Amino acid sequence: MKKETNRIEYKQELTEGLEKEVVAFLNYHGGGVIYIGIDKNGKAIGLKDSDGDNLKIKDRLKNNILPSCMGLFDVMDEIYNGKDIIKITLASGPEKPYYIKKLGMSEKGCFIRIGTAAEPMPVKIIESLFSKRTRNSISKIKSNQQDLKFEQLKIYYEETGIQLNNKFATNLELLTDLGSFNYTAYLLSDSNNISIKVAKYRGDNRVNLIESNEYGFCSLVKATKQVLDKIDIENKTATLITSKERGNIRLWDPIAIREAVINAFVHNDYTNEVPPKFEFFNDRIEITSSGGLPEGMSKEEFFEGFSVPRNKEIMRIFKDLNLVEHLGSGVPRILEHYTRDCFKFTDNFLRMTFPSAASIKELIADNEGNISKTKGGVIGGVIGGVIGGVIGDLTVRQKDILEAITINKKISYQTLAMHLNINESAVAKHIKQLKDKKYIERVEGTRGYWKIKIKLNPQKKNNE
Repeated sequence: MKKETNRIEYKQELTEGLEKEVVAFLNYHGGGVIYIGIDKNGKAIGLKDSDGDNLKIKDRLKNNILPSCMGLFDVMDEIYNGKDIIKITLASGPEKPYYIKKLGMSEKGCFIRIGTAAEPMPVKIIESLFSKRTRNSISKIKSNQQDLKFEQLKIYYEETGIQLNNKFATNLELLTDLGSFNYTAYLLSDSNNISIKVAKYRGDNRVNLIESNEYGFCSLVKATKQVLDKIDIENKTATLITSKERGNIRLWDPIAIREAVINAFVHNDYTNEVPPKFEFFNDRIEITSSGGLPEGMSKEEFFEGFSVPRNKEIMRIFKDLNLVEHLGSGVPRILEHYTRDCFKFTDNFLRMTFPSAASIKELIADNEGNISKTKGGVIGGVIGGVIGGVIGDLTVRQKDILEAITINKKISYQTLAMHLNINESAVAKHIKQLKDKKYIERVEGTRGYWKIKIKLNPQKKNNE
């Protein structure tokens, strides 16, 4: 494993000092990861009772740290070099400073990550963070309605094998400090005034609205599932035409779009009562959520998967219900299929725009590598013809891969495998041969793009 860093801590066994390390990462702007069962040199030692330690860790983090860090951590069992270890992923908390409950909000109880160590937090920083502590979070806002019902939420929990008891409102942090239902409870209740709009337009702009659906007015969990179902219906199958065969592909990658939808619901800023919005166009889907980047987070940290949950209570419930898998996993999963250019940030909104496969397949590249649309939109007829005409020493599969790279220079091995109906190891072998033959090269490593080293001069078909 890597050496310890400002975001990675190793502990050979579960010790009394765990809370100190956790508090330091919660107070750190980037969060962090703690591995239990690995020594300081990164060597796996293993744990004798990882299941028991897992339960102890969750209980200690739940009861020994203030403010509550529920929804801000994941505890996962892993195997490394044949040894049982535990990985604790921690998000940067929105209610800093966090501290060890029994030691109070003092230099003895507050810590911050500095380099590879958890250091006591100076009083001046404690006071500064406390003065800036988020006070307009939805957990602090009292719901205007207090006669709330949660039958839908209880059913969803029961489906995962969890029975909510009479203290569920307290356990799920649905109450204010004074014991009233908060705005989080209102969003998750059976009936509310939150409308989630899903619109469909004819064309590539908002002029011709052909379908408008309103979901919501119910538990946010139910609304999320309704939107996911609607998008799954709209995510039809398109035909990808290559030089030798046709292949079927969904308009949008299902995994990436699901992650984008969940992110929009979980990280939306509900304090201004503006819910996320979902819009279909002929050539794309747009998902818009309220709230820009969380305070203190850079775009680079956002794309790297650093997690700063805006609504930790909603995050916690979505994780309980298996709608969210792991902290910080959403954006990296999206970037496996789409580029960073799909994300647009403003001070008040985040918009994710994903082009459809139906529009991508109508693209060709000119001899300078620029992308432009054809009238016919037939890859095999235009790009394939050019590639076939200038290259004679490639297999059919290699020509197909070259075509796909011409269309999308950031295409992943996984997407290529899906397009060509072969496994990723086969894709890797063909890519290696294309590189060895000097037809393509990789620019800027795994986060970069493919560059075609031959000159392509696509010609229009005779009937155009």
